[in-house]
Amino acid sequence: MKKNAGFLFAVALVAVALASIQPLSAGDPMRKLGRGIINVGAGALEIPMKVYDVNQEEGGLAACSYGILKGIGFFVAREMIGVVEIVTFPVPLPGAVDEPRETGWGYGPLMEPEWVVGPDHDIYNIIYQDHPLE
Repeated sequence: MKKNAGFLFAVALVAVALASIQPLSAGDPMRKLGRGIINVGAGALEIPMKVYDVNQEEGGLAACSYGILKGIGFFVAREMIGVVEIVTFPVPLPGAVDEPRETGWGYGPLMEPEWVVGPDHDIYNIIYQDHPLE
């Protein structure tokens, strides 16, 4: 048991050391780690968000069927991507660039939108309270 704890501590120390030598930017390793943690922890919010989106665009019947299925699909994808971002946070990945039109390797988001709830998609103005509702 002590060997495992020591090994995990050493891995965490190396990961923090590797992350700290990278320049801080919008797509830095710490942001990638935070995004991964939020994706895993709050990924279930995709279900009501997609139901809401489909309801706004196509109506209630579509929201009750297609919206729920779409939400479940995005929930599973966001959870998986969150795990990938947590595991690989010190390493840049191909196609994960900061700007959508760029190519190459980076620490940017693997899924758009980057966060489950953003300032433009805060349904009840709960998380971004100073951001005006549209």
